[in-house]
Amino acid sequence: QVQLVESGGGLVQAGGSLRLSCAASGRIFSDYAMGWFRQAPGKEREFVAAFSRSGSSTYYSDSVKGRFTISRDNAKNTLYLQMNNLKPEDTGVYFCGGERVATMRCFLPTNMDYWGRGTAVTVSS
Repeated sequence: QVQLVESGGGLVQAGGSLRLSCAASGRIFSDYAMGWFRQAPGKEREFVAAFSRSGSSTYYSDSVKGRFTISRDNAKNTLYLQMNNLKPEDTGVYFCGGERVATMRCFLPTNMDYWGRGTAVTVSS
């Protein structure tokens, strides 16, 4: 069974940086397209960034493009999200998820096969 465990969240001032990690059990990267999603208080979960299953392609939401970078370490089965120039609107719980496809279909949270429990990010103004 696949398990995903996020870490690295915290409280940061606007303009600051955080690096999130998602440790996966098993060789999930070979079977799943992996990515990051977030959920702000009172809002629906939304797509942030993702890899194709091969790792050759990356995808970002317009709201984070140029500020966030997704990366992964296949040997460690770990997914990362480097977040720079953080804004108060980036506040939320960040989840990593996996979909058993080559490329996520429409980057919809409802398509994910697995989720971690999330790590909270708070950006103060």
